[in-house]
Amino acid sequence: MDAGAGAIQTNTFQGNRFALELHGLGDRVRDVNRLGARLAVEEAGGAALVAGSVGPSGRLLATGDVERPALVDAFAAQVSAIAEGGADFIHIETMFDLDEALAAIEGARAAADLPIVLTFSFDRGDPQKGYRTLMGVSPGRAAEALAEIDLLALGANCGRGLEGYERVLADLAPTAPLVAKFNAGMPRVEDGRTVYDVAPSALSGYARRAVELGARLVGACCGSTPEHIAAIAAALAPMEGEVP
Repeated sequence: MDAGAGAIQTNTFQGNRFALELHGLGDRVRDVNRLGARLAVEEAGGAALVAGSVGPSGRLLATGDVERPALVDAFAAQVSAIAEGGADFIHIETMFDLDEALAAIEGARAAADLPIVLTFSFDRGDPQKGYRTLMGVSPGRAAEALAEIDLLALGANCGRGLEGYERVLADLAPTAPLVAKFNAGMPRVEDGRTVYDVAPSALSGYARRAVELGARLVGACCGSTPEHIAAIAAALAPMEGEVP
């Protein structure tokens, strides 16, 4: 927030029942998510919006690892607790399976009357042939499947770093509004630490280009720091009068 963020996220990405069961916390879904939302709301203090983060379940519908009703129920329980904690909207993020994304939306809608932002992780492919998620979902297919669903924004987070975002956002168009949440590059391990090489200054041009392509929510994902957020905020400040 000090760096200029207009929205912050709850620390509830892996707050669904299936993920929490791996840590012996499967019966604490409400506690974990409600508290995660409350902490973010307290920190926001009314000066920023709070997005309730909802990540993948860790189970695969395609392999029969989970049944769809159970998946919908798990997402509903998580979103219900996030809403109880006071989040302003729900961010279903880093999705790679279209069917799971739809189940997450169904669960979220059943649990709370909050706007929904949905982002996929398009981490396969290249600029020439286009990008896909781990399960083969293309930006165009996602946009087509979700065209009739009332989302606050649709877009991408995580993924292959900066180089893929322009192609992904272009392929998502004319879906609007869009959201772009960049990684600070691709991770590599150096002396036992995970390192991201993209400097904050490099995000400025990408942020402005994302807005030109239709993004109305622009942020940062893996490897990002307050300095990256400040660079994005500074880059977009001159555009405020241009964006409806």
